[in-house]
Amino acid sequence: MENVSAVKSFILTAYIELEDHRYLYFTCFLLLYILTLLFSSVLIVVIYIERGLHGPMYLFICNLSVNELYGSTTLLPSMLNHLLSRNYEISLTLCLLQIYCIMSYALVESTILAVMSYDRYVAICHPLHYHHLMSPRKVSAAIVLSWVAPSLFFALYFILTLQLSFCDRYIEKLYCMNYALVNLSCFDTTIHRYLGIALFLVCPSPQIAMILFSYVQIFRICWSASKESQAKAIQTCTPHLLSVLNYAVGGLFETIQSRLNMSRVLSKFRIFLSLYVVIIPPLFNPVIYGIRIQAIKVQIFKLFRREK
Repeated sequence: MENVSAVKSFILTAYIELEDHRYLYFTCFLLLYILTLLFSSVLIVVIYIERGLHGPMYLFICNLSVNELYGSTTLLPSMLNHLLSRNYEISLTLCLLQIYCIMSYALVESTILAVMSYDRYVAICHPLHYHHLMSPRKVSAAIVLSWVAPSLFFALYFILTLQLSFCDRYIEKLYCMNYALVNLSCFDTTIHRYLGIALFLVCPSPQIAMILFSYVQIFRICWSASKESQAKAIQTCTPHLLSVLNYAVGGLFETIQSRLNMSRVLSKFRIFLSLYVVIIPPLFNPVIYGIRIQAIKVQIFKLFRREK
């Protein structure tokens, strides 16, 4: 066993699996990061400068894109640096910071998606009361809570991890995750494990309940509505549903590959599963909203015509 005080950095061993084609992976991840920055930045700028897009739905979309920029920037530059330098070591401080940023990104993402589902529920089921229920003050409060509440909630649990000492320094991933770091502790971490399971079960429950409630009510209203109203509701909800499904698939992949024994599964496939939730939603959500929502698409075209 290593000296407890000596373990101040960790080795991310999953990068060894990528060494044979590391320049190819570096190019792919760099391209993904550039596209994510471009797509999200265009969406944020268009919503910011166009006063007609300052309604609740667009403000939530803007915050979703900001959070996705945050999540991508937390992970991809670090990955690019490791691939290019062939140095797979990360300090304890950076490892802890990476854990907090990735987890807060994931929790904020699910919370914003839940708030967006409520916005769609109010717009479709209570259109006459929409401006009252989604007033600027309430929208501002919802946005602030979407960022602050999940971040503080995870911080209360994360304090326990900050107090641990570590006896091993090999993490079988491309980035630091809390459960992987806890497994390297020198001491009994039974309490951490049980609290981690409780956090995993409790934290997303309100968001899942909100999304399910909203869409059950939306489908109930649409069932008895005219075909024109049904088509309008489907058009309104499709981008958000795609975002929710995209995020849910990523969360499922991360859960499967991290919590279950997948030693027989191809290493590179496990790596893809672990990266999905941090790379794919930030890349495709701006595209989904930019293409599917006509008001945003029109303003994007206007912006580029103006630049030309």
